[in-house]
Amino acid sequence: MNKQVIFIATLITTLLALAPLAMATNGSNLIGVGPMSRSMGGVGVAAPQDAISAIFANPAAICFGPFCPGAQADFSGTYFNPTVKGKATFTDNTGAQYNGSDTSETKPSAIPAIGISSPLSPKWRSGVGAYGVSGMGVSYKESDLFPPGMGNLYTKLEVMNFAPNLAYMINPDFSVGANFIVSYQNLDLGYGADHGYGMGLQLGGLYKLGILNLGASYTYNQGVTHEKVAYFDDYDMNGQLVPDATLDDLELQSPQVVALGVSMEPGSTWLVELDTKWINWSGAKGYKDFDWEDQWVIGLGAQYKITPAFSLRAGYNYAKNPVKEHNGFNPMGTTNVQGHDVGNVNYESLRILGFPAVVEHHLTLGLGYKFTSAIALNLSYMHAMENTIKESSAGDAFSFESSLEEDTITLGLSWFF
Repeated sequence: MNKQVIFIATLITTLLALAPLAMATNGSNLIGVGPMSRSMGGVGVAAPQDAISAIFANPAAICFGPFCPGAQADFSGTYFNPTVKGKATFTDNTGAQYNGSDTSETKPSAIPAIGISSPLSPKWRSGVGAYGVSGMGVSYKESDLFPPGMGNLYTKLEVMNFAPNLAYMINPDFSVGANFIVSYQNLDLGYGADHGYGMGLQLGGLYKLGILNLGASYTYNQGVTHEKVAYFDDYDMNGQLVPDATLDDLELQSPQVVALGVSMEPGSTWLVELDTKWINWSGAKGYKDFDWEDQWVIGLGAQYKITPAFSLRAGYNYAKNPVKEHNGFNPMGTTNVQGHDVGNVNYESLRILGFPAVVEHHLTLGLGYKFTSAIALNLSYMHAMENTIKESSAGDAFSFESSLEEDTITLGLSWFF
């Protein structure tokens, strides 16, 4: 127990130091946490291979991981490198058009993940995880994307979860568990950042059926109201702030997630898992205001052990872009965002250029090596293939286009004790 207390203190200190996040993949959510899950297409609902992916994917799974019946601590960091490009056409009151394009100055960043799982009794296990779970943003400052004098576009969202975990083994083949989530959100829309905390709950179950594992989890998070982060209804048709403009609030809620997984482990060499998730963007405040639709996510991953100590992993993850296209939108109209009537040109440019979370296909690879009975090192690589979203107003007076691709490298250290 003393080791666990020391670990939790180290966990909190480390995460505070590594707080900056980056754009993510399934919408604004990471496909998985930790190098083992991320190298296998983000799977882990049915057969997570380390403590951190178990806590993230299915809180009941800490009863059946490879680390059981002992304890495991995981430390991992992800180097996240997104490439975002934008194009835009603006038409002024005289009919003159400006065509701009630029690459976002979004810089690579670090995403931390730390977790622990340990036994309390033969049937009870506890754990705690802390990890960057979601984020996105662009930086078009002094950019050629917009006409001179129109301003800049800067967005950044960071979401990190702290998740104490408790699980119970009902019988040798069936476990249930729960995570009590404290979610940290930081939002900056170019007028100063505002952060806050929300509470959430994740429930899970896992059933072993011979060589098969069947897993399920449900996650619900409450939202955070970010104060004075944007001018929503204070721009005229030329994109200029009106006199006496005041900054507005925005409530942003993490979406509900329902996840199901099935894995097959026919022997000590092969493990194959298929997961599916339903992400309820259309029911989450903030996301539904900017017309995101729900996602069905498919993750497929495999692990092959060349030796008991050396493993190779690969995976694939797919989720349709959740950002709807509004081709033919009325440039003279408005859209209501949490009580504010936002001009459609500003609304659509923020949706398409400011939050282009549009990648769909992800390819993943990884390997792991257990040096001793106490120490293992795991490495993963993910490439999210470039995807583009584009829409134009009625009459093509305004058009907005964004493309996004991503590369990540995750390195993790596991300690068994």
